[in-house]
Amino acid sequence: MPTNVVTGSLFFSHIFPVILGFIGVILIISGIMDNDNYFTKIGIVLIIIATLMPFLILSILI
Repeated sequence: MPTNVVTGSLFFSHIFPVILGFIGVILIISGIMDNDNYFTKIGIVLIIIATLMPFLILSILI
């Protein structure tokens, strides 16, 4: 297995989803506390992307 595929799969399965999920949770909390639906919706979208990204990207890479 080439090294770049292993490195790419590590980023897309462990690093990027955690970062996007953390930012999504922060945006949801901020949107709920400030009664701003825009931040809440962006946070929900980021969490959905963070949840689905490993399945979509890794099926393409491997």
